[in-house]
Amino acid sequence: MTLDPAQPDPSRCPLCGRDNRCAMEIERETGQAQPPCWCLSATFSAELLARVPPAARGQACICAACAAAAQSRG
Repeated sequence: MTLDPAQPDPSRCPLCGRDNRCAMEIERETGQAQPPCWCLSATFSAELLARVPPAARGQACICAACAAAAQSRG
């Protein structure tokens, strides 16, 4: 999948392009209350966050798979 860094999709991981399952984005899109997002209790390393394209920072969440892969490498 080719990602367009100029227009980040908040429902897609900015690193791999897969669905990030962000509960906050799902709630924003659907208007249906969601449980707290998994990412609120996750720890993201500075190295992982640095891999997010600048245009997607603060716009799209890293998915659980990318977060877990980075943690297992770290």
